Amino acid sequence: MEFTVNELITLFSLIFLAGFVDSIAGGGGLISLPAYLFLGLPSHNALATNKLSSSIGTTLSTLRYAKGKFIVFEVALFSVIFSFAGSFIGANLALLVSENKLKVVISILIVMAAFLLLFRTNDRAKKLKQGASLSKIKRILISSLIGFLVGMYDGFFGPGTGTFLIILYINFLFFEPVKASGTAKIVNLASNVSALFAFILEHKVIYSIGLPAAFFGILGNWFGSGIAMKKGERIIKPVIIIVLFLLFIKILKDIV
Repeated sequence: MEFTVNELITLFSLIFLAGFVDSIAGGGGLISLPAYLFLGLPSHNALATNKLSSSIGTTLSTLRYAKGKFIVFEVALFSVIFSFAGSFIGANLALLVSENKLKVVISILIVMAAFLLLFRTNDRAKKLKQGASLSKIKRILISSLIGFLVGMYDGFFGPGTGTFLIILYINFLFFEPVKASGTAKIVNLASNVSALFAFILEHKVIYSIGLPAAFFGILGNWFGSGIAMKKGERIIKPVIIIVLFLLFIKILKDIV
């Protein structure tokens, strides 16, 4: 396939923006996947190539969060393990429920997630005390349940998976937003890499587009993760709200 300079500039700009947003609050796929489709790639090739560039970018931001010690590996490990089981069940549930009914349920979940984020307590001392009071067993159980539920969501729909992880980590494990974002990154990376391998085996990845785009995704992830670690909740919370709004609009558009 051949593309004009303007088309490539548009694509690379959107991939940069997607990486920036994703490294802070998840949901970058809401920007990057439509960008590949806009370029005219067939759906499977767009999905596959998007996984390539997003996986590379997410690897960078994950390493940066890890270096800054903003990843809780104990929580991430159990979330990753149980997300695979949840994703398998979610994919099978999607075959049993009509698409429109599924999207109505998801739109309700998005509104609930926004309320959880907007109206949670801002008493930092209280949150730290609540988090510290959780036993190791409780943290493992909660992180496993979060991984399972979000994996199930990812299996039957997908967009905004990282965003939901962040919101649940903040509200049920009482993480600071920057640690929630860092921990969500490594969980997201595991699912992205798994999907990417499947696409590579099926020869669906267009490397001539995906690799240059990945460079701009890396830049976006680098700047985004840096800002998130410096600004914390002041930047993470507003970006999450924007992502939830975009996701809500996308689902309503699909239903209509």
